[in-house]
Formats: sequence, structure tokens, C-alpha cells
Amino acid sequence: MEDVRVAAVMMCSVMGKTSDNLLRIESFVREAADKGVDVICFPEASITGYSVQETIGSYAEPIPGPSSDALVSISKSTGVTILSGLIERGDGDSLFISHIVTSPHGLGNIYRKLHLAPNEGNIYSHGNEFPTYRHAKMIFGIELCYDTHFPELTTILALRGAEVLFLPYASPRETSVKKRERWLRYLSARAYDNSIFVVACNQVGNYDEGGAFPGVALVFDPKGHIIVDAYGEEEKIVVADLRASDLTKVRESKMGFFLNRRRPEIYGELSVS
Repeated sequence: MEDVRVAAVMMCSVMGKTSDNLLRIESFVREAADKGVDVICFPEASITGYSVQETIGSYAEPIPGPSSDALVSISKSTGVTILSGLIERGDGDSLFISHIVTSPHGLGNIYRKLHLAPNEGNIYSHGNEFPTYRHAKMIFGIELCYDTHFPELTTILALRGAEVLFLPYASPRETSVKKRERWLRYLSARAYDNSIFVVACNQVGNYDEGGAFPGVALVFDPKGHIIVDAYGEEEKIVVADLRASDLTKVRESKMGFFLNRRRPEIYGELSVS
């Protein structure tokens, strides 16, 4: 890993207003580029908006498609790697909650949400792959919203080499203060237990069809300490410098790094459904 500057955005993504959402994404990316950001992360379904109503299907897109093409163009013109989400139209009538990575080199692998919340299962299909992504300055992974409640996933990504974990949310209900308090209870543990940087951001705003989202953005270092955070009812961007020396210090610690002391031979019960 090298020192890398990242940004996380609390964004208002209105369902079905894809063109407007893309314009705001581009504005945030250009602001981030002016601040020297290497990678920017937007919330879950930031392009199409999020919903658990069947009407969301009319706004779904294939990947590659118009939105991913637009984001590749933005990445190429700014030099910023973009992580953004949409409702993907798969084969047949299948819908996925997906996140895409675009860079100046083009479209990267698609991440399809692995764990669907109880109110999502009747509309969406779940993904089955969780790749790591190689940026020039780091290796990173992605988990979407409900995925973050399954700690095994983070550990596997860390074992695969991930140094930074991006967590885009479309998490409704609660006040932003309550949401932040709840995230602090478990996201700091994901960072600490796996010696990994964690970058999380949520949608913000009230929508008739999409729900009400309390914006929060948090960045943790590999010891689970907050580097930067924001919360509230307005769109915001937070910028954080992730220092390679912080990761090296933790992972070279005999007492502070835990992954190399695992005993997977005794964890067989985890594979039993």
C-alpha cells in the first residue's frame, strides 16, 4: 500500500432521477479531484436511487450501460477512481443491488450485494462473488449495507489482501446521531479485528418512494480509530488521508495483528448452514 487520499459522500439520490443523480456525482468527483482525491465512494444505489418497491425495476440498467459509460468518462477526465451504485438489470428479469468501480482505465468488476435484507429478498437477487480491487496505491474490497453485519466477509477480504474496505449504505430510519452511534459499535471492530482501513457512507434525504435516509460518513484507521466523520441532513463530502505507515505499524505488531494467528482448522462450524 501507498499513501492514498479517499473521499466518502453523503448523497441525496432520488429514485428514478438518474440523470440528476449523475450530475451531482460528477460535481462531487470534480470537487474531490480538486482536493487531490484518488478514490471517491458514493452510497448504495447512488445512481438510480434505492427502493424496496417493485417500481424500482423500471429504472434498472444493464452493466455496461449508459450510467457506467458516463462514469468511465468522468473518471478519465478527472483521474479519480469512482465507486458508485445502481440497480442492475441482469439476465431475464433479475435485479441486483450493484456497485461499480470506474477508473481512468475503464470499468472494473461489478460487486453485487451478497446478503439481502429481509425486505429486499422479494425484489432482488443476491450476488455470489466478492472480489478485491487493485488500485495503483492499494488493494480494496466492497461490502454493501446489510453485508456489513456478517464479519466473516470482512475477514475473507482482508485475507485476500484488502487494505481498505469501502462500505456504501442506503440505510434508512433512525436519526443521523443514532445511525452514527450504531455504526461505531461494529464498524470500528471490522477495522480493528482485521487491521484494515474502513470507509463508510450513507444516503441522505427523504423520498416519497425511496424512504428516509440519515446521512453519515465515517473513516476508520486499522486500529478502529475515527480519522474523519460527518453526519446530518445535508449532502456532504469527507476527505481522509490513509497512510501506509499506519497499516504497516499495525500489521508488524506482534500483539496488535490478529489475522496471522487464526486457527481455521477449528472454525468448521462456520461453514455449517
